[in-house]
Amino acid sequence: MSFKTMLAVIGVSQTDRDLQVATDISDQVSAHLSALIVGFAPQPTGRYATLAPAWLEQRERNLQALGETAKTVRDKLSKRGISFDVDSIYAEVAGATYDIGERALYSDLILMGPGAFENADLKQQIITGGLFQSGRPVLLIPPGSIPTLKPKTVLLAWDSRAQSAHAAREALQLMSNAKFVHVAMVDPTATPRQSGDEPGADVAAYLARHGIDVTVDALPSAGRTVAQVLQRHANDVAADMIVMGAYGHSRLRELVFGGVTRSMLNEARLPVLMAR
Repeated sequence: MSFKTMLAVIGVSQTDRDLQVATDISDQVSAHLSALIVGFAPQPTGRYATLAPAWLEQRERNLQALGETAKTVRDKLSKRGISFDVDSIYAEVAGATYDIGERALYSDLILMGPGAFENADLKQQIITGGLFQSGRPVLLIPPGSIPTLKPKTVLLAWDSRAQSAHAAREALQLMSNAKFVHVAMVDPTATPRQSGDEPGADVAAYLARHGIDVTVDALPSAGRTVAQVLQRHANDVAADMIVMGAYGHSRLRELVFGGVTRSMLNEARLPVLMAR
């Protein structure tokens, strides 16, 4: 799909780095940028801590800093000459998950910059609210990586499941414009109900009908995790981006991620487009 509206979720203490990444990506595809600045309340340490004067004073200071940061972001974006809007939320004890999910409904892509990627709490809430609650794809941008929405080489992680098919559909335009697309499967098994007699052939044919030139790579794990195999192969083929489905389920109020999803969230070195 085409990306016309980007939602950049930015922590109040990581504004500069993530804002620069978000504006550069939006510029690439002439997209509207919605910047959502997230501030977190101090964690209460006792039953009545939220009524303590010190906690309330800290809360007021945090709210003031959040407002000043949002104003600074507006000023910086106005100088870039791009289409944008800026909003801010102050996450109390329950967190920002719901607010992120609500705003993500009106975006085509959620951006998780390097600062947010390194912030475990914010990362969890972006994935839970944006990816799992709203169903919007998320572009993870690890520190040191070079993000682009015009990749030359894309690696599509494929396992013949609905989540990876959804990721492929979300990334169709990216792959159509790329020069090389590798469909990567780790230890694929030929089964009539899943991969067919020739694993990867079905998705390759589907992508080919969209004008995408595909190479199917069947990769042995050889004792490594799936995430390790995918990342090493992405490096071998000089991929600019990994596209993959995200897996997880809710256990009471906690979101439990699948092993490959969790590993990519923690260890990715390239930009990863996740969809569910």
